[in-house]
Parts: sequence; C-alpha cells; structure tokens
Amino acid sequence: MIDQVEVDGKSFVRLESGGWVQAKPIYTWIRFQGLVFSHTPENDFGWAVDEAEIYSAPGYNSPKTGKSIPKYELIQIYQVAQADDYEWYLIGPNAWVSSHKTRRVIVDTTKPEGVTGDRWIKIDLANFTLSAYEDGELVFATLVSTGLPPMYTRPGLFQIYERYEASPMFGATRADRSDYYYLEAVPWTMYYDDTRAIHGVYWPIMLGYNQSHGCVNLAPGDANWLYAWAELGDWVYVVDPSGKTPTDPAYYLGVTAGP
Repeated sequence: MIDQVEVDGKSFVRLESGGWVQAKPIYTWIRFQGLVFSHTPENDFGWAVDEAEIYSAPGYNSPKTGKSIPKYELIQIYQVAQADDYEWYLIGPNAWVSSHKTRRVIVDTTKPEGVTGDRWIKIDLANFTLSAYEDGELVFATLVSTGLPPMYTRPGLFQIYERYEASPMFGATRADRSDYYYLEAVPWTMYYDDTRAIHGVYWPIMLGYNQSHGCVNLAPGDANWLYAWAELGDWVYVVDPSGKTPTDPAYYLGVTAGP
C-alpha cells in the first residue's frame, strides 16, 4: 500500500498498480523464521505447528508430563516411533510429542537422483518442510504450507526458471471464476513447475498445513533468505514420503496452480 485516505468514515488504500480499494482491518504478517546452518545437524529436528502436549512415552494412552511445546517452538528429534497412526518424536528424556501437531525435518544430504551440481531445494510434502542443500551440507530449513487438495503441490524434480523480487499473482480455479484472486506484489517468487512457485506471503498463513493452490508458501523472512541464496536453474526436489499426493502427470494436465 502506497497511500491511504479517509472517505465518509471509511479507509481506502492505493496499491502499487494505481488502483484504490477499501481497507479491511490491518493484520500483521507472520514473523516465524527457519534456521540457517554452518554445518549439517547430527539429528533430525522440527517445530510445533500448534501447542503440542508432551507424553512420557509414545501413544495417547501414555501418561502426560503436564508440559507442552508452544506453537512454532523448535524441537530436537532423537528417536522416532509409531503409535496411534502417528509418528512420535523423542525430544528429551521421557518426553515424546506426536506428529499430529509437530513437523519433522529429515536430515538427508544424499543427492536426489537426477540432480546435477551440488545445490538443491527439497520440499517434503508429508512433513511440510523445505530444506536447502549445498556442497553436501544442509544450509537452511523451515516450515512451509503447500497445496490444498485437489490443488496439490506436484511431486517431482524441477528447476527454477523465473525469479521476481515482487510480482502480482492472479487467476481462478473454478469454471465460473467465483474464486478469482488478485494479489499485489507477492514477495520473493521463484517459479519451478509451470505456474507453481516458491514465494513469501504477506496474508494470513498456517505454516505446516495444506493451504495454497499448489504453490509453496513461506514466511516473508524465509522467502527473502531463500531468494538471496537460490539461483536460476537450481533444482527443486518435491517428495511425499506418505505417498498420498498424486504422482500421475495426467492428473496435473490443465490444472492451474497459484498462491
């Protein structure tokens, strides 16, 4: 927003495009930021995406410790177990949390098949995390939001082909265009799969969940860091360890992705 006026008790703001719109109540963008590394961590780690209760052992029938992890708090993961259809993470002595309200970064410096060079971005759709690797080391990791079914973020191996510090995004997914959207100056956008992009968001976001029309959404600070680090042609490896995301290329024919 580059200007603001009051008319008949209502606020209007002028956008970079020159148009005026009535202002809605102001909200603040998310301040969460991921982690930058000087060397690869020795164990997996992650974050809570909602307040997560701590149990003394894996499983919801195990005794609770009376403690919890706040939303977006960092956790170290020393062991993984299965119970009650969820992964459970050992985050300290006799302290376990469920993957229902936490997300895990699987540290793996193995170069994905097909990647040439020593730089790639990994997007884990099951864990809602993004990791950046360079010269055999993990250099960055954070939480993301990805495509809300049926507008999935497509698994596969891609390359960044366009980059914009700020760019408008607009479109619709329904035939009657009732879900048309127009977003001014979407920050730090990198297109890698047709209309799918990695970009920052200045609107309300729930990191660690499906939310977008197929794009990979990051908090602004993370999008800024990744944009400064990445280059045209860098590889983007999108994987879903759960196997729940369609992989058939025919599914994505004619599907227009968006923010």
